[in-house]
Amino acid sequence: MLDWNTYRTELLGRIGDIAKLSPDTVRGYQALSGAARKNGRLDAKTVELISLAVAVTMRCDGCITVHADAALKQGATREEIADALGVAVAMNAGAALVYSARAIDAVAALETSAGA
Repeated sequence: MLDWNTYRTELLGRIGDIAKLSPDTVRGYQALSGAARKNGRLDAKTVELISLAVAVTMRCDGCITVHADAALKQGATREEIADALGVAVAMNAGAALVYSARAIDAVAALETSAGA
């Protein structure tokens, strides 16, 4: 398994390098990332649980380590994290089912145009 603490530290260091090379890019990302927190409608723990679930669906290891750490720091329990990840699993399967329907639609359209 990955050493998540070392990975997170190294990743944040590399992002710091990117910030020196392209500060506007990183500032823009930080503004976008912080937008949900500014309005105060979601508490910090909920934002981190959502972020972690999305990180899993996006298969982003860097996002996973950053948001797992943040979720724990915001008081999320292992059980709450497991429930959030359960939603991510359900959404991935649901997304695959929806896109399977789109693929079948594409096949039907292509078969129709090929026969015309």
